[in-house]
Amino acid sequence: MNRDKNSYTVIYASVMVILVAVLLAFVSQTLSDKQNDNEKIDKMQQILRSVNMATEDKGKVISTYMSVIKQELLINQDGTVAQTFEGDQLAQNEAFKMNTRNAFKLAADDKSIALPLYVAEVDGQTKYIVPMNGAGLWGPIWGFVALNDDCNTIFGTDFGHQGETPGLGAEITTSKFSGQFHGKEIFKGGEFKSIAVVKAGQKAEDKDYVDGISGGTLTSDGVNNMLDASLRPYVLYLTNNAKK
Repeated sequence: MNRDKNSYTVIYASVMVILVAVLLAFVSQTLSDKQNDNEKIDKMQQILRSVNMATEDKGKVISTYMSVIKQELLINQDGTVAQTFEGDQLAQNEAFKMNTRNAFKLAADDKSIALPLYVAEVDGQTKYIVPMNGAGLWGPIWGFVALNDDCNTIFGTDFGHQGETPGLGAEITTSKFSGQFHGKEIFKGGEFKSIAVVKAGQKAEDKDYVDGISGGTLTSDGVNNMLDASLRPYVLYLTNNAKK
């Protein structure tokens, strides 16, 4: 081919554009797959932390999750189970992959929307793990709350945030904060009450409560609201499945 012709330049440029596009697509897909895997493992870790079963060895996260989590459910707000996933289906289904931040917003107005719940077994005891989503001072906050088989007493919690202030609102991720929830009850006298997050030294008269973050009042308020809003859609399921 005559390299001095315009046709050569056009063909050469076209081939290079195609090669670069293919390379970029490959790199993008590779990074996307890695990012998805990291997000999957991070979510598993959060769920495991809520039942005090997290592992520091990232290579063991998936195997630990698969041994601890027995079922992933989609729960209708009328208390019935819409779908059950277990075995090889774990972490590969809608209950695990659902964007709960959006789902909770939609479910507030549409009672037909099913929400995820995870069933774990820890030391031979069943734990029910509910995802949570809300808003802090500077952005989204989220977490998981694990309940004993009475579907009332909190076994453990884990909280996360996108941009809360270090040393203040960001303290919701610490064990000092999350550890306060252990043993608290979300029902009183058969009525759903949630758990209040109050300023240190204050009390909530009709429900169990924990101390909020000093200097992180708005983040604490966000956690308080998140707990109530996220647990409420599960009330009928928890009531129906409580071990007497």
